[in-house]
Amino acid sequence: MSKVAIVHDYFVQTGGAERVAEALYSIYPDATVFATVALPDHMPSQLEAAEIRTTWMQRLPRMSQYYRHYFLLYPWAVESLDLSGYELILSSSSGYAKGLKRPDGSVHVCYCHTPMRWAWRSEEYTRRERHGRISRILIGASLGSLRRWDLRASKRPDYYIANSRAVADRIQKTYNRHAEVIPPPIDVNRFQPSKAGHDDYYLVLSRLIAYKRIDLAVAACSRLNRRLVVIGEGPEYKHLREIAGPTIEFLGRQPDEAVNDYAARCRALLFTGEEDFGMAPLEVNAAGRPVIAYRAGGALETVAEGVSGIFFNHPHVDSLANAIRRFEIEQWNPSLIRAHARSFDRSVFEARIRDFVESVSANPVQQGAA
Repeated sequence: MSKVAIVHDYFVQTGGAERVAEALYSIYPDATVFATVALPDHMPSQLEAAEIRTTWMQRLPRMSQYYRHYFLLYPWAVESLDLSGYELILSSSSGYAKGLKRPDGSVHVCYCHTPMRWAWRSEEYTRRERHGRISRILIGASLGSLRRWDLRASKRPDYYIANSRAVADRIQKTYNRHAEVIPPPIDVNRFQPSKAGHDDYYLVLSRLIAYKRIDLAVAACSRLNRRLVVIGEGPEYKHLREIAGPTIEFLGRQPDEAVNDYAARCRALLFTGEEDFGMAPLEVNAAGRPVIAYRAGGALETVAEGVSGIFFNHPHVDSLANAIRRFEIEQWNPSLIRAHARSFDRSVFEARIRDFVESVSANPVQQGAA
């Protein structure tokens, strides 16, 4: 079997990209895992036994707090990775990992979560992330060099996989590269429907970041006097607490067992931001519960309207509040909802990744190593 390397941008937070890296390691458990930085508190559980190799960035001060501020250093760190001897390289990238320098004779497949947002959608990114004045100035001043590096880096993978059709279109437009679409894995068997039926609360499962628009869920449920349980942590926590009414409960980060239980007993998940894919709706679907999602981005590919959930059309409190009212007069079938989630199961992801890698390894068509 080929010697395999899995290269992830960085392990500095926990989200869908990290779950993809974890799933890639499950497919290739003998692989070596590389990352610019790997913080122990943010390593996926299934990577605890993996051999993790990091770069000199691992030693930079206060990385957990300042990892975003170091954004100009990641290109050099990725390019410094020594991948000599690896025949198959799988990168998991929303920014930098695609820019690794592969050794001659190897095949590099990039699972791209999105082209680099802070380079190509910088105004939207800084607004959504609520960057301060200094960060905005630094990103603006470095845009030209970042984009030039990113375009060079985009030529280095031999093949691209995108997590959704929306991202595949973005890869084509930004990099002029074709991408195979393979949705990220959902661990359906991790979730089970509640035998006692649902409770009376709505649920948010998310990092508390501005662009995810958790404020819409908090404001709508406060206005409607509906219970809302928010699971997650992040820089928006203080702001959300300030606007929350008495029916909103913040639980912070919770272990998987607690998340599973809350998912199985909620009325519905509120999915309020525009995501490139978004795994939380399908995870809650796996527990037999529906979702109320903003009609944009990856949700258009994962929410079966009227079967696994409904949409609201505008990123405004009124639109979400109206959708909640509509949702509450509908009937929902947990078996059909769970069946929908199964089409995105981890086993489906693993089979499709194996098939794709085998096909390109048998007939390699290599790109230039710009």
